[in-house]
Amino acid sequence: MENRLAKETSPYLLQHADNPVDWYPWGEEAFALARETGKPILLSVGYSACHWCHVMAHESFEHDATAALMNELFVNVKVDREERPDVDKIYQTAHQLITQRGGGWPLTMFLDGDDQRPFFGGTYFPREARYGMPAFGDLLKKIASYYTDNRDDVRQQSARLLDVFDRIEPAPADADKVFDDAPFTKARETFEQTFDREYGGFGSAPKFPHPTTIDRLLRHWRNTANDAEPDVEALFMAALTLARMAEGGLFDHVGGGFYRYSVDQHWQIPHFEKMLYDNGPLLAIYAQAAIATGESLFADAANATADWMLADMRDANGGFYATRDADSEGHEGLYYLWDPDEARELLGDDYAIFARRFGLDQEANFEGRWHLTVREQVTDEETESIERAKQRLLQKRESRVAPGRDEKQLTAWNALAIRGLAIAGSALERPDLVDAAADAVDFLRRELMQNGRLLASFKDRTARFAAYLDDHAFLLDAVLELLQARWNTDHLAFARQLADLLLEHFEDQENGGFWFTANDSEQLIHRSKPLADEAVPSGNGIAAFALQRLGFLLGDTRYLDAAEKTLRAGWRAIEEYPHGHVSLLAVLEEYLEHPEIVVIRGAADEIARWRDSAAKVYAPRRLVFAIPADEPGLPGALADRKPVNGETVAYRCVGTHCEMPVTSWEALAGQLAEGT
Repeated sequence: MENRLAKETSPYLLQHADNPVDWYPWGEEAFALARETGKPILLSVGYSACHWCHVMAHESFEHDATAALMNELFVNVKVDREERPDVDKIYQTAHQLITQRGGGWPLTMFLDGDDQRPFFGGTYFPREARYGMPAFGDLLKKIASYYTDNRDDVRQQSARLLDVFDRIEPAPADADKVFDDAPFTKARETFEQTFDREYGGFGSAPKFPHPTTIDRLLRHWRNTANDAEPDVEALFMAALTLARMAEGGLFDHVGGGFYRYSVDQHWQIPHFEKMLYDNGPLLAIYAQAAIATGESLFADAANATADWMLADMRDANGGFYATRDADSEGHEGLYYLWDPDEARELLGDDYAIFARRFGLDQEANFEGRWHLTVREQVTDEETESIERAKQRLLQKRESRVAPGRDEKQLTAWNALAIRGLAIAGSALERPDLVDAAADAVDFLRRELMQNGRLLASFKDRTARFAAYLDDHAFLLDAVLELLQARWNTDHLAFARQLADLLLEHFEDQENGGFWFTANDSEQLIHRSKPLADEAVPSGNGIAAFALQRLGFLLGDTRYLDAAEKTLRAGWRAIEEYPHGHVSLLAVLEEYLEHPEIVVIRGAADEIARWRDSAAKVYAPRRLVFAIPADEPGLPGALADRKPVNGETVAYRCVGTHCEMPVTSWEALAGQLAEGT
């Protein structure tokens, strides 16, 4: 018998629609019942690709006796953290404050039924006592009893918790504070201290990709390239990490794309879920690293990742799906594993080379089977054999039962994919990737912009949930990248619309920075202003970064002022923990050393050649826009970048300082060389 989740669109919520638990979605119906009955709320937060979410569901939520206990003692609320990151962020923070441990998923929180304030929590709880944790049923009884017998204590504790919430965000820097570059050096030193010099990456197991950290290191290296002693160590840290990830088991060598993280220090065995929000940024950084280093391994990884995104994660509407599950047929990673006999039969004469390359001639490395990782380099002559083998294995793999795919389309994650495709399309000279990026932007404009406001999630032809800071910020940044790959004045108008929505509905006018939720969104127990990077970049960092660039492009001081106020709001956090605020460091970098903006006007074919030539050099602070001469009605400072008597003309500005326009590629190349 279905519960109330059957009416939802989230694949994760629908996975629980036939649980014997009387689940409610987050909302007033559940809250009213809690107030009426005097029961506490059991809040369970997860997502469809989460392995331990599935384990807890099978053990407890599908178990009749446990479900009966939940129904008797609690009002049970299930949340998809990908649809409601605002809810998730609040209760993850609460969990950390209550337990003094990091959170994760599944998140299990117990809330006061009167006001949704948390008083106890954890993550995964087993049905039977093990792993040093109590049985879930015993825990439920104790919590319900405590809530009934100690309501005053519960209220006092939750009130103290909200006080901590209010104090958790740092005060802004003083108005007369002069920003400096000290945080760059401090972050660089922290990265080196935790860097694994043998296997790449930072820290020990588990290891996460952290593309924002790699981007920071590449930028740091590029900024020192003209010094007497360039920081080649920063380049080494970035390049070794990218190489070890691309050659290790974190990368899908048959189908392309990256898994979520490595469970070991060596990047060999991953947690097998694939997330769009990982692969979009990784696509971008591998493409940029290919330009910076000329390393074919990086270009190959970027191409394969883009191919996987287009083949497996793109909907016919132009948007991209959220995740691929880690599990298939009840086993993690089963879809991706091989055994030598199966591979030998499929590959024939190509088997020996492939087996040496990917370890099929060595011992099994994952639960008695083989997960492919690079074990031996191959010659150029052997590459063709490897590619043939991959195609045969991919064809065979596609006949297996695939892991579940969460087919909701999230605005923020689509934006990360758009940015990656736009950057890779330019760097790898692949117009098909730029096409896909443009189609995805048009999908978001068509389906998720309604009545002048952006929405966060699309599933079953329905757009839902007021968009969050990340949706607006990531999309603005992505559109600015796409405009460099291919000009579209309608897309520029969309970027300005997003920027204005950020200022109108998200900006903290008093203290600077941006709230995670809009000023007219549902009021939760706390309105957060997240500054630190997490699994995805900081919404505040990306908002300020993109607004600053748009401000210089258009000469609009509103956007520049908002970016500076965001830096001021986050300055104390940046000074203390620069390595945790890498997105804000990119804002600081372009605040201290303004971005170089090149606008090229003229015939479409010629300006594209100039643009592509300029893009062949890794210059992370350079933006190049090729705008056809017949493009009318350009806004702001762009209106002054006019065509000249049928000639191709380029305008180069650094921040607010502009040079004389030039009408030959040689002259522009000279200007660009002086600026690098």
